[in-house]
Amino acid sequence: MMMKRNITLLILVVLLLVGSTSFAQSPNRRPFRRPMAYVSDTVMVHDPVMAYENGLYYLLSTGRGVSWATSKDRKSWVIQPIPFIEEIPAWAPDSVPGFRGHVWAPDIIYWHDRWWLSYSCSTFGKNTSAIGLMSTESLMSAWKDEGCIVRSEMGRDNWNAIDSNFIIDENDQPWLVWGSFWDGIQMARLDETMHLASEPVTVARRYSTHQANKPENPTSQYAGQNAIEAPFIFRHGDYYYLFVSWDYCCRGAQSNYRVAVGRSKTVNGPYVDRNGKMLTEGGGTLVMEGDKKEFEAAGHSAAYHFGDEDIFICHGYSTGLGGASILIQRSIKWTDDGWPVISE
Repeated sequence: MMMKRNITLLILVVLLLVGSTSFAQSPNRRPFRRPMAYVSDTVMVHDPVMAYENGLYYLLSTGRGVSWATSKDRKSWVIQPIPFIEEIPAWAPDSVPGFRGHVWAPDIIYWHDRWWLSYSCSTFGKNTSAIGLMSTESLMSAWKDEGCIVRSEMGRDNWNAIDSNFIIDENDQPWLVWGSFWDGIQMARLDETMHLASEPVTVARRYSTHQANKPENPTSQYAGQNAIEAPFIFRHGDYYYLFVSWDYCCRGAQSNYRVAVGRSKTVNGPYVDRNGKMLTEGGGTLVMEGDKKEFEAAGHSAAYHFGDEDIFICHGYSTGLGGASILIQRSIKWTDDGWPVISE
């Protein structure tokens, strides 16, 4: 009887100690548990880009602190639930009123033994925006804040500092191309620290500068004022190819996003379409759009050479999933005169 009583008292003491310790550590709160990664063949993304390191493909996209996933074959993806950037630098929300850590349109490149990551800080409908920069020696290492590459301000700049893309030219010179609406796609040379070394120049827009009313006189049945964004430059053979997205994203099944391209033998242009029309005058050759069967619309593209294949990626608004934005991957084939054709 005495032994049972002692055991009961011991159990009560242990329970009290555990309870009091738990209460002291996290009053009125459940202990934090990190969400688990999961595997999927369909990836919900917006504004995707890719990188490859040590046998793994990395897929980065718009999301809180940058959304990401990894894959060994670009077919089955491990969706990572924690942000790629776990801590947004304090300068970002200070520079962009209303920005709360939902990062848009990252880009990533390996140059001079480091990975360089750009990301956009903005809010819908305003061009007070900033493109931030981070770097690391390995994708699984900690990222170093490298500050702001470029910032735009409403009322001061006629361009929007979002949707950035790095390109390295044949002389190992880095450039940055970016932009959305306003006066269209901007480009500038970078220095060895990946910060601006020249003034921005417009390299693509949706209207001709000879039009009387310019942006108010759109070149598309869908477009409002200069609906062009999401530049990505891919080098193939003797040319640089500038992919841009036309019209409107972010409306689910009501989106009408599509991708056009122009090319140039020099990285900073001028870029012309297949008919010889300059992209600064509203030119562009259509290469990708929604088919209304699988995708309502598709856009914000990137292009890569992996193995022996050139691939094109973008996000598409899925018809079967009610307009959800998912990853599209296609092979790029090339015509005899050097124009890209996106395979089906």
